Amino acid sequence: MFVHTSIRTSNIDRSIDFYTRIMGLKLLNRHEIPQNDAEIAFLQDPEGKGAKLELTFYRKQKKFIQADYEDRIFDHIAFEVKNMEKTIATIRKEKITITDEPFKLGPTGPLIAFIEDPDGTLIELIERK
Repeated sequence: MFVHTSIRTSNIDRSIDFYTRIMGLKLLNRHEIPQNDAEIAFLQDPEGKGAKLELTFYRKQKKFIQADYEDRIFDHIAFEVKNMEKTIATIRKEKITITDEPFKLGPTGPLIAFIEDPDGTLIELIERK
């Protein structure tokens, strides 16, 4: 069973705010990992659906560089949204980077768009109708 995905963050408070306030996740827990001088936070859909997202902040990490799109190893995480137009309007208001404007994935496919979180992690938004 797939349990969670962990992404690194350069500022855990900012990332928790983004994923709770903007992406609608619920903070489940947050705690220190003294063995590697890190702090982690687990978030999930408020209804407990889907896998968890783990945010990891390593205090000793000095460089935090997201590779250019073509050179990335990790591609993206994805969120289903109910209303793409409303979601994109919120994203614009918050001045969040939109890397790909909404487009239809084939003639009968979902509407998708791509944005970046505060650290440049790519996020796919999916509206299914």
